[in-house]
Amino acid sequence: MKKSVLLNSDISWVVSNMRHTDTLVIGDAGLPVPNHVMQIDLAVTKGIPDFMSVLKAVLTELRVEKVTLAEEIKTKSPELHKETIELIKKTEKEEGITIAIEYIPHEEFKEETAYSKAVVRTGEFTPYANIILTSGVVF
Repeated sequence: MKKSVLLNSDISWVVSNMRHTDTLVIGDAGLPVPNHVMQIDLAVTKGIPDFMSVLKAVLTELRVEKVTLAEEIKTKSPELHKETIELIKKTEKEEGITIAIEYIPHEEFKEETAYSKAVVRTGEFTPYANIILTSGVVF
């Protein structure tokens, strides 16, 4: 049995197949997923699993050089925004790297998901609880 934090085999497969600048989306329960993009549906019920738990697990496995968030998260979900930024800063410190943070309008965010390797759907019901993770390199 795999002993690292990230146990989901589909997410692990996607992470292991990501190359520099590939993207992975972690989204709330309502984020639309383009038909041609792999969807990894983890949603069980409202809030399970939550966005932050999934993001934390993925960040243990994936080297990230940039994150993209919807601009609207700042005003519509300020607590989740704060928690997300704190986790990004913690990851930077632990890994000795810099992670760029980009904000784009939600409609543009949805368009960008079409270019991702996969979209992980959580049970999160907090508005704009979505993030695009851009893969970095480990060297």
